[in-house]
Amino acid sequence: MEVQMTPQDMLTEVNNAIYAICVGGQSYKIGSRQLNRADLKTLYDMKNDLMAQVAGTTPGFLDDCFVAIFDGR
Repeated sequence: MEVQMTPQDMLTEVNNAIYAICVGGQSYKIGSRQLNRADLKTLYDMKNDLMAQVAGTTPGFLDDCFVAIFDGR
């Protein structure tokens, strides 16, 4: 039986992976074995896409842009 993860579940896992890299490093070696974690840039790209899915928007060119309207002086 295959378990389907929701975008929120996947976002949690991506955040956990980013945290693991931040506290444990990108790669490490024990004896003759080496572990390389996922690329941090790829994880951040996945995170942005998943955050957009959770929010119900489409990731695009103007992500994280805000407009301020100053009315009056």
